[in-house]
Amino acid sequence: MNKDQTKGHIEEVKGKVKEIAGKVVGDEELEAKGTVQNIGGKAQAKYGDVKADLKKAVQGK
Repeated sequence: MNKDQTKGHIEEVKGKVKEIAGKVVGDEELEAKGTVQNIGGKAQAKYGDVKADLKKAVQGK
C-alpha cells in the first residue's frame, strides 16, 4: 500500500466521521464538509491504486 492509498483511506474515514457527526447534531455545514472530505479521500485512494497498478505493470509483475 502506497502513501496515497493510506492517506486517502484516512481522509475517507475522517470525512465519514464528520458527515455522521453533522447528521447527529443537525449541522448541515459539517455534514457537507464531511461528504467533501470523504469524496476527496476516495479520489486520493483511487489515485494511489492507479499508481500502484502502473508500478506493477512497469516492473512486469
